[in-house]
Amino acid sequence: MTGTKHRHPVPDRARRRAVRALAAQLGVPYSVAARMLAEGRRPVVFAQREQRPFHARVRDTREAADLPLGRAAHLSTRFQTGEPGLRTVLAMLYATVEHEAPALKPAPEELSWVADLGEEAAVDITCGALDQAARLLLDNDTWRLWNRIEAALTAGDLNADPRIRDAARLLGRELRTVSLRSALPAARRTLDALLVV
Repeated sequence: MTGTKHRHPVPDRARRRAVRALAAQLGVPYSVAARMLAEGRRPVVFAQREQRPFHARVRDTREAADLPLGRAAHLSTRFQTGEPGLRTVLAMLYATVEHEAPALKPAPEELSWVADLGEEAAVDITCGALDQAARLLLDNDTWRLWNRIEAALTAGDLNADPRIRDAARLLGRELRTVSLRSALPAARRTLDALLVV
């Protein structure tokens, strides 16, 4: 025997090495890089998103901090799933959380200040409790979920705040005219991806 040691085969060694290299190259956590490789997302697109001009990032973070419609639009663009009703379902979930647990919503001054930083992660951290509550709504029975959404939109329709009232009316029309059941799994995946990052 020559005294050389043989490496024991380890499953997925090459994949793990590739994930570590991508994480180091992009400066992102291992889990984000692993998800990017698993979903087949191109790292170039991720890097381009992070290298946008400051004013574009601020515009996006202001939209992300505008609850419920803006945050839903931002997340459906940021985590594209191809599901047509995703934006509407996310907006309905956020409207329901705002109605049922208004204490979870950060103060408008805080949201405005964080949005002006131009960092999506800062807005995500500030809205983290809302995001978690919206995700937990999806764990309910579907019938019960739609009843809670309808109750929140009905209450929002009577709200004195014109922003909440207009959003509730818009989402209420969508609820009555479009079948959104197929968008629930996409909303679940989107919020799961957001909460992992």
